[in-house]
Amino acid sequence: MNESAFFSYYSSPVGELLLTSNGEALTGLHLPRSDGSPAPLSDPRSPRQDSAFREVRRQLDAYFAGERRAFDLPLLTGGTPFQRLAWEELARIPYGTTISYAEQARRIGRPGASRAVGAANGRNPIAIILPCHRVIGSDGTLTGYGGGLDLKAWLLWHEATMLGDKKRSSSTTVRGKLQPVT
Repeated sequence: MNESAFFSYYSSPVGELLLTSNGEALTGLHLPRSDGSPAPLSDPRSPRQDSAFREVRRQLDAYFAGERRAFDLPLLTGGTPFQRLAWEELARIPYGTTISYAEQARRIGRPGASRAVGAANGRNPIAIILPCHRVIGSDGTLTGYGGGLDLKAWLLWHEATMLGDKKRSSSTTVRGKLQPVT
């Protein structure tokens, strides 16, 4: 269901993002590895086709420029029914806003399933566009992110800065410690 026919790379402020598509919808936006290299292709036989991602690139350019707060793209995520429910809720979290895993679980009608929500978010195939970076610990700390906590902090800082939230954009709580975002 989530097979990719094409791929491309997108150079972003957070590194090379791997984009995948089945030719009709975006099937993946994968963050760089911790060493900065692009995520690996799941099917190395997939051809690179940059032109298939023209609209994705346009919307990502606008997001990183602070001109776009929501994405309007056809998406195909695959996943289990529970994962899709969790990912659909991610798309409802407003730009520059954070919620806890517990709140996300409550919103999908599964209070008490915050760990399952965290696991689903960890398998989110379309990072940034389905903004799992906006989900934080109940105590306000940054926890769990496939791209690493520094990247999660950067994305939250970026959104806060674009909204003009100087107080929030000057520092971020990571693992219970207040650390400046660079």
